[in-house]
Amino acid sequence: MLESLFRPKSVAVIGASTKEFSIGNRVIRNLVDFEFKGPIYPINPKADEVRGIKAYKSIMDVPDGVDVVHMVIPAKFVPQAVEDCGIKKVKNIIINSGGFSETGPEGEAIEKDFLARAKKYGIRIFGPNCQGIINSDPDIRAYCNFTFTQPDVGYISIVALSGGVAEVIHQGFSEMGIGTRIYASNGNACDVTIPEIIRYLGEDEGTRVIVTYVEGLRDPETFMTVAREVAAKKPVLAMKAGRTAEGAKAAASHTGGLAKEDLATDLIFKKAGILSFRDEGELIQAAAAFATQPIPKGNRVGVITNTGGPAVIATDVMVGDGLTLPPLSEKTAAFLKENLYPEASVNNPVDVLATGNAAHYRACMDSMMADDNYDCLYINFVTPFFVDTDSIAKEIVAVNQQRIKPIVCNLITDRRQWTETVKILQDGGVPCFSLPGVAARALSAMVRYGRILEKEAGDVKTFMDVDKAGAAAIMQKAVASRRKMLTADDVYGILDAYKIPTAGWAVVGTAEEAAEAAGDIGFPVVVKADSESVIHKSDMGGVAVNLADAAAVREAVSQMQAKFPADDLKFLVQKFTPGGTEVIMGAKAEEGLGHLIMFGVGGIYVEVLKDVVFNLAPLTSAEAEDMLSEIRLAPLLEGVRGQKGVDRAGLQEVLLRLSQLLADLPQIQELDLNPTLAFEDSACVVDARISL
Repeated sequence: MLESLFRPKSVAVIGASTKEFSIGNRVIRNLVDFEFKGPIYPINPKADEVRGIKAYKSIMDVPDGVDVVHMVIPAKFVPQAVEDCGIKKVKNIIINSGGFSETGPEGEAIEKDFLARAKKYGIRIFGPNCQGIINSDPDIRAYCNFTFTQPDVGYISIVALSGGVAEVIHQGFSEMGIGTRIYASNGNACDVTIPEIIRYLGEDEGTRVIVTYVEGLRDPETFMTVAREVAAKKPVLAMKAGRTAEGAKAAASHTGGLAKEDLATDLIFKKAGILSFRDEGELIQAAAAFATQPIPKGNRVGVITNTGGPAVIATDVMVGDGLTLPPLSEKTAAFLKENLYPEASVNNPVDVLATGNAAHYRACMDSMMADDNYDCLYINFVTPFFVDTDSIAKEIVAVNQQRIKPIVCNLITDRRQWTETVKILQDGGVPCFSLPGVAARALSAMVRYGRILEKEAGDVKTFMDVDKAGAAAIMQKAVASRRKMLTADDVYGILDAYKIPTAGWAVVGTAEEAAEAAGDIGFPVVVKADSESVIHKSDMGGVAVNLADAAAVREAVSQMQAKFPADDLKFLVQKFTPGGTEVIMGAKAEEGLGHLIMFGVGGIYVEVLKDVVFNLAPLTSAEAEDMLSEIRLAPLLEGVRGQKGVDRAGLQEVLLRLSQLLADLPQIQELDLNPTLAFEDSACVVDARISL
């Protein structure tokens, strides 16, 4: 538990300074200015007091059992200071100083030294090279931090390694007049980790929404486990840095080439139920809405406005995000026609006109709150000088505080003139945004989270008819031979072991053997060159299709022998399976996480269309089904323009069997099943490769 860190009863500062422009002075000032409820112990061997507070020569001179000690001293002095804190039964140390593992081997050695001492005494270390924590709880008021944004009491908690980004986000809330709860920026995170903090915030009753910024995940599996647990209870909003680089440029598979460098983080967010954002502004605005609003039970929006254009902008954004604007029920429409101006537009959006008053807004809100057609409300509110806008704001607040359905407001005003209107809405917990699109996206984020909560997780299926031992034997042999690419014989042997359907096949070494195998399989057939040096066979002339007789097979093999003079050259003979919809399934190993699994539009255009989706193994049945629906060309699987749909259940089963195969054979680095042909009543892999 991190209770004594985030709710300290006493704080000491080793390195407290009398110099105004120093961190050791600023930490003391922040504690005083924020009205910390416990005793403060400045530690300075040369000063009698710091900012009017009695100073102590050493930590050894203060009372035992200090909850939090700040260290603002050079790195070389930290290990001994930690030792002293251990003797004094200190519970937590925030190390603001730098000069540790981030600087190289010498600093890393110092970090290991003080960390070992801390563990000996059971002290938790926050940092080093960090800002610290803030808790705005009126009973605590702990500003154990050297930054400058003093938050109002609120319900949003922030956690990030990067102090700079954390403070940008914190300042963003402050500028909106939105309070925050707990702030934690832990720098090097040598002991107290981000997942630990997120778990603590998940249990903190005062935190309604958690915001995090991620630059990298040191322990992705633990992060995902904790985040999934917490996101099921309250919204976790995240932003990831460094999204533009693409990796795997020399990948042997389509899957490796299509997987962006940090795709795994997005998939962790998705699997854990975290809402991911690419823009810090949208993240801040969504968090502001989550802080005061209930979670919508669906995507149906009722819109109330007193001006036309902004409602149109908001509608475009919301519909683009998958929200709907159902028509008013007959009862609601009749009620509003009786209670609004005759000229008002009684539709959805409802336009109460610029002259609409408090009673008109209240009539709209009450009727939409009672109307089962709507899950949430969007309000455009421009503040004309000829209307009592304060009274309108009070009615919005009154309905908002009922917490029946979520409300967001696009408040279009001059905040310097309509100060009281703004204050009424702000104090009443109504999330207000200056731009209609911004307000619409905040509401869309809440709807997204509502969908996550309602979504069935599905089960990870285990197929009992697989030959795990047989596949493992194939893999062990391949590993022992130090092959990077498996032979076709090995690849199709593994697929057969997991009952992943393939076209009838055989691997041979000569033209005569190929002709004989083709006769056994049944004409027409396909012949493919099989060599570790022949990767994209169709591009290199290593594929011959629709061979109708033995002579054609012999000729194709002879030509390939001439073209590819490789010592390991063999030939895969397969049943020719024309027609079907070409899809791709694939996998790529991700360190610390197992495998990414890919599904999408397959064939020779896969890297042109790039219509693929990824998820993390192991897949649940629901996740496999979702992957079929998430590609842009998903309607092709249902059937279009007279074409019949494909066997979705069959494709889903292949994905689930592939997921089990990857769990059993972790040596696989990349895998492609491309194309896999999807028919009305079956699915069949016709080309496959596996690299180790």
